[in-house]
Amino acid sequence: MAAYRVFLKASVWKDFDAIPKMDLIRILTRIEGLAKDPRPPACEKLTGQERYRLRQGRYGIVYSIQDDELAVWVVKVGRRRDVYRGN
Repeated sequence: MAAYRVFLKASVWKDFDAIPKMDLIRILTRIEGLAKDPRPPACEKLTGQERYRLRQGRYGIVYSIQDDELAVWVVKVGRRRDVYRGN
C-alpha cells in the first residue's frame, strides 16, 4: 500500500493553539499515522459526509481522504464535544 500525504487545513494550525503541549504531541503522532493507514480500526465515518473522525484522548480529529490523490486532509482538531458538533 502506498503512503498517503497528510495536509492540514489552515484553520487546524489555529486549533492547535488551544491544546496543551502533551496532548498536542499525541494528536500529531496520531495524524502522522494517517499517512500509513488513513482508515485505522478506531476511525468512524461521519454520517452524511465524506469525512472521518478519530479520537485521541478527549480530543477529536476530523479529516477527509482522497484515495485517487493519496491524500488525507485534516479539517478540524479540538475537544470532541466541539469538533463533532461543527463548532
